[in-house]
Amino acid sequence: MAISKEKRESLPKKEFGLPSKTKGEAKGKPGNYPIDTKKRAANALSRVSQHGTSAEKATVRARVAKAYPSIEQSKGKQAKKK
Repeated sequence: MAISKEKRESLPKKEFGLPSKTKGEAKGKPGNYPIDTKKRAANALSRVSQHGTSAEKATVRARVAKAYPSIEQSKGKQAKKK
């Protein structure tokens, strides 16, 4: 289910894989990759693996692991070699 603009803007920073920016055009806007539900956290992992930088991937993975330890995380090609 898609998240409404109002709901997204009302989420606290801790409910995002990447919190909001504090400088520039994005200042005060909601963060990226909402992780307020288990389903959205799993989706955040998928999206950041496709579009995120190495630092963003590490941040989102750490936040999801802390919030939802039961979500299994792979490391891409390395995980498939096992």
